[in-house]
Amino acid sequence: MTQLGAAITPEGIRFAVWSSPARRLWVSLFDGSGNRETDRLDLKPEGEGVHGLLVPGLGDGTRYGFRADGDYAPERGLWFDPNKLLTDPYAIEVDRPYQYHWRLASKRNESADTAALMPKAVARSLPKPVPANPPLFQPGGLIYELNVRSFTRLHPDVPEAERGTIAALAHPAVVEHLERLGVSAVELMPITASIDERHLPPLRLSNAWGYNPVTFMALDPRLAPGGLKELRETVAALRKAGIGTILDLVFNHTGESDRLGPTLSLRGLDAMAYYRHQPDGRLVNDTGTGNTVACDHPVMREMVLDTLRHFVRLAGVDGFRFDLAPVLGRVEGAFDPEAPLLQAIAGDPVLADRVLIAEPWDIGPNGYQFGNFRPPYLEWNDRYRDDVRRFWRGDTGAIGSLATRLAGSSDVFGRDGQPTSRTVNFIAAHDGMTLADIVAYERKHNEANGEQNRDGHNDNLSWNNGTEGETDDTEIARARFNDQSALLATLFASRGTIMLTAGDEFGRTQNGNNNAYAQDNAITWLDWAGRDEALEQYAASLASLRRAFPALADARFLTGEPADGSAIPDVAWLTETGEPLGDTDWNDPGRHRLVMILGDTKGNRLAVMVNGDRRQCVFSLPARDGFEWRPAIETQAVDLSRPLPSRSVNFMIERRAAKSGGRKGS
Repeated sequence: MTQLGAAITPEGIRFAVWSSPARRLWVSLFDGSGNRETDRLDLKPEGEGVHGLLVPGLGDGTRYGFRADGDYAPERGLWFDPNKLLTDPYAIEVDRPYQYHWRLASKRNESADTAALMPKAVARSLPKPVPANPPLFQPGGLIYELNVRSFTRLHPDVPEAERGTIAALAHPAVVEHLERLGVSAVELMPITASIDERHLPPLRLSNAWGYNPVTFMALDPRLAPGGLKELRETVAALRKAGIGTILDLVFNHTGESDRLGPTLSLRGLDAMAYYRHQPDGRLVNDTGTGNTVACDHPVMREMVLDTLRHFVRLAGVDGFRFDLAPVLGRVEGAFDPEAPLLQAIAGDPVLADRVLIAEPWDIGPNGYQFGNFRPPYLEWNDRYRDDVRRFWRGDTGAIGSLATRLAGSSDVFGRDGQPTSRTVNFIAAHDGMTLADIVAYERKHNEANGEQNRDGHNDNLSWNNGTEGETDDTEIARARFNDQSALLATLFASRGTIMLTAGDEFGRTQNGNNNAYAQDNAITWLDWAGRDEALEQYAASLASLRRAFPALADARFLTGEPADGSAIPDVAWLTETGEPLGDTDWNDPGRHRLVMILGDTKGNRLAVMVNGDRRQCVFSLPARDGFEWRPAIETQAVDLSRPLPSRSVNFMIERRAAKSGGRKGS
């Protein structure tokens, strides 16, 4: 297909856009301010739905938009209205943020031209592609999920003008923090231009997460005032520090919402092609947002691929996380793991080596597809999240599930004899309670969202340690610190890829709000000045241990057999007395203790001792001649002659003894 969008050439700018049913299309040109339309030129049909025009004399910085005319019959998925200025689906820059206004959703002939309400696309000369380096991130690494704006909005070391922008991520203080945590890649929540849902402005709220895009390539000018160059330079700075960049992208819906939503781009060009519809013409809503992108349409499929190539070639990103990823694999409404788009992404020459992460669920028919994506796609593991929370909440019968999750979830990812796990283990993510709130709130507290606490999940698998929310009780505060430490230790002790959401390493809170998408304020802004430095130091120690003992991060499934080149098994599952766990132990509903001993290819062993009981307990570890067990974390003074604390995870590593006949370890 002909290149779409605005291509700057020596002769001028060639504009091209795709629409199958439109009878007439224009490009509207604007002055340098983007406020005055200076010309409106007809695009010429070029076949196969493409309409194009070369406009001489135009160059870098030209502001423009499209208009389309044809039938107006929303009940049949036709929304043509020349009074609606439309953003180019291939725009790589817009000159201002989107702002919702009711006139953007008005019917044809019911309101004036919308150009004054719309951002203008900006034509840009593209830079040379970045060097084709392989991704820094590898499965088993640590992904650090962050919201660009909230992450540095209050950071005292970042210059005020940069706070809340992509450029702030390259600040030395930020990079140093990421390095201390052993971050393999940052995962940026959506940074492309998005629009608020229509119910938010009356509530004086705004979408702080960005999961409501209009187009797919143009960056939000509030997050990237320097445009693509800002993203490119930040990715390069992080890469220099050994940290990759993963973009969280939304290809499952757009901010045009349901039939009452605004006409901004795809809807006004060819809604029937770009969105999925019911046979009666109603929009399919497999996303809960009002519309669903038709990723099985060839033109839409190519747009997704072009977007991914754009960010790899021109920004050098390591890869992508796909929001509500089953939508990308739906063919005529049904999920197919071999869907053309999923295969095309994994097999594309530019994309084949990139990190690909699926959020494996949507709300459509058979929308829960956890474990059903194909390699190389990694998948968010919600069973890990739930099973770990259940164990530390104190639920009965949870020991077997905990061990399975620690070992990489072979019950899900080991199907068909797969040797490695595709799991992305996490305990808390942007969507839901923070790590600190999991141990401080039994119930959600979403009143600030303006929906009378009706929004958000009701089953959070959380607990409050005796008091709901804030407290001055030192015993409760200590218990919450210990629970956060145990949850972090569990995460860092888990095989395969792990994900930590920014701020959870130092106790960030959202005051119990488990759906803080509309809170662009202190509820979501990270409180760097008030962070829990002791918890942060412990998280850094866990990261150091994970780096020092690579078997923790290994994505290969455990077998219980000797590791390659070693005489000791890759794992042993023991009771607190050092004996192998038997069927009776695994099936004991009251068991909350477990020892996982990992062996590596060099013959080293690491013991992960989990005491989920509310009682202290003495743990014993099996001795080996010539070796002794020592604390694996310097700040964790483990003494196996004394009881280990209740509700804790402790680590011991085996070292050669100074003298033969090592300590028994009991």
